[in-house]
Amino acid sequence: MAEIKIDGKSYDTEKLSQEARNQLTNLQFVDQEIARARGHLAVLQTARQTYAQGLKEQLEKHSD
Repeated sequence: MAEIKIDGKSYDTEKLSQEARNQLTNLQFVDQEIARARGHLAVLQTARQTYAQGLKEQLEKHSD
């Protein structure tokens, strides 16, 4: 028996209707995609900071 908790209430997934199980599968997929997107965003933000710092160093170097 697998159990999920939604809004503080527990549900036995084996007792859910097929439509509810489909919605749960969709929700889990979307949650995984959101997590993946957040990870990708973190990588892009780190790269942007690195590029911005490199640009700043180059501008300071050539403005002297």
